[in-house]
Formats: sequence, C-alpha cells, structure tokens
Amino acid sequence: MVKIKICGIMREQDCDCLNELLPDCAGFIFAPKSRRYITPETALTFRERLDSRIKTVGVFVNEDIDLICDIARSGVIDAVQLHGTENNEYVKRVKELTGLTVVKAFTVKGGSDIDEAMQSEADLLLLDNGQGTGESFDWDYLEDVDRFYYLAGGLTPENVGDAVTRYSPCGVDVSSGVETDGQKDPDKIRRFIQNVRNSDITNIQKG
Repeated sequence: MVKIKICGIMREQDCDCLNELLPDCAGFIFAPKSRRYITPETALTFRERLDSRIKTVGVFVNEDIDLICDIARSGVIDAVQLHGTENNEYVKRVKELTGLTVVKAFTVKGGSDIDEAMQSEADLLLLDNGQGTGESFDWDYLEDVDRFYYLAGGLTPENVGDAVTRYSPCGVDVSSGVETDGQKDPDKIRRFIQNVRNSDITNIQKG
C-alpha cells in the first residue's frame, strides 16, 4: 500500500484531524527558515497528542547533526528527513548515530538529479521540485527510478490519484497541497487520503 505523509503539522487541530483519518506519517518541520517551523518542545506535545499508529518524521535542512541526535533521543520522531545539500557521509553519520530511518530529499530538475538520487546512502528517497515550492516536476523522470521513493511537490487531492496510478511510488508527501490560506484544511486532507487509497486499491486489483 502507498504510504501517506502529511507534512508541516503546526496546530493541535491538525493532530486531531490526522487522528481521525490515520495517514501513515506526520511531518514536523525543524528548519527555522520555514513558515511551518515548530520547536522540539511543540513537536513533543504533538507527538503525545497523535495516535501512536501515526509515525512522525522530523524534517531538517543542513542542520547540525548533534541537534538531530538530541531530537531523535527525545523520542519525538520515528524517522529523519534531510531536505538540504547533505552528502552521503552526512547521511551515513545520521543513520549511525540515531538508528532511525533516514529519508533524503532531492530536487528533480533533470535526469542527472535522478542519477544522483540513485547513489544516495539514505534508506528512502523523496523526489521533489524544491523546498516546499508546492509545484510538481516533470514526472516522466520517474520512469528511471528503481528504488523506493516518496513523491512530493505539487500534489493535491485532484492529481494525487493519477500520480499513484501511473507511477506507484512507495509513498506520497504533501503539505501546501492540503492547505487553505496557509493552514491545513481537514477536507483537503480527507480527499487527498481517500484518493490515494482508492487509486492504490485500483492498482492492486489490476495486479
């Protein structure tokens, strides 16, 4: 089944919405320059409020590894997502020190970006158009991907079903695509999740 990650949780009501709909993952943004940034203390409050079945992912951008380790040790996150220019040595170090699954995000502008992603030491890839741009890249590049990856960038309730049907990513990641006026929209989240799951069932039935 395609995993669903709702990223950029900022409010208690966002947690309550996710508890009702049960996506696979919730994303906490620990990048201070992001408008969706939350403190580790707030993240801990959200983790305690979220259903234990929802895995939490900490999103970092070129962060000091010691800080990532501190947050990982607090138990607030189940996985680390690196969304900057972190190289393979950095990725391996985070894996060794935290013992958590590490996801590495790659901005896809051309085939060379896919080639670079294929060489990553990360456990999973996240293929995106950029750092929270809300726009999609040319999905034709996905034909050359032979690793498990999450698809992100420009996904909405309206187009995610087509993306899942055509490319069968192991997961989809959305933030701005389920927001209205900069805040998470429960109706959009509901439709997004429903469309992913419906398309996933269709793919299974096709065999």
